[in-house]
Amino acid sequence: MPTKTLLIPTADGQADAFAAFPDRGGRHPGVLMYSDAFGVRPVLEEMAHELAGHGYYVLVPNFYYRHGPAPVIELPEHIDEETRPAVIGQLMPLLEAHITTERVLRDADAYLTFLTAQPEVSAGPVAVTGYCIGTLLALRTAAAHPDQVAAVAGFHPGFVVTDAPDSPHRLVPQLTAEVHLGLAEGDLSPEVISELYQALDAAGVGHTCEIYPDTLHGFTMSDTDAFSAAGLKRHWDRLLSLLDRTLAIG
Repeated sequence: MPTKTLLIPTADGQADAFAAFPDRGGRHPGVLMYSDAFGVRPVLEEMAHELAGHGYYVLVPNFYYRHGPAPVIELPEHIDEETRPAVIGQLMPLLEAHITTERVLRDADAYLTFLTAQPEVSAGPVAVTGYCIGTLLALRTAAAHPDQVAAVAGFHPGFVVTDAPDSPHRLVPQLTAEVHLGLAEGDLSPEVISELYQALDAAGVGHTCEIYPDTLHGFTMSDTDAFSAAGLKRHWDRLLSLLDRTLAIG
């Protein structure tokens, strides 16, 4: 799959990013992919290439760009349970600085404007997908752009139901996109899942919220100890089915 390294103009500077897309020419439905808290790295490139192979133009921005280009910290090749706390400790201040609601929404505007202007991207709606904290970004993006986003997916999500007035689950009434959330066992309590379902039901949007069996938080990421090959496969099955229903390949 062809890959482009890109700079996306934003209200706060330029976000480094990459895009993967089919090598057969033509124009393809666009997908905005938000990384997990560990950021843009080879495993995200692999996942973007896999998705591009199914006929999509996939844009993966570095949402830490205000701190610097990806990778924003030195990451081990494999993030195991021993190294994970130290890595998270380094990233947490950056995460808290970069995922404020105001910054997320400003960046979402820039990312979607850039994505839909690419010559390889077809006219029509796009999809947004996210991993871990990226699910929060995906839901905010979809809620703020109901006229553009036809599908939103999140896997092993974090911080989607909180006590904050602008918690992502409170934005659900603004969605028009079909939603799929793939949870690891233990990601959300039964009470939180029930609250999330109530919000989605009230919004009247198509949705599924599924606990993937025998998975840990982070199960899609092959460079971590949480990786589950079965969980990743189920993720692709659900994501591709969602995109097939909501975006026209052509």
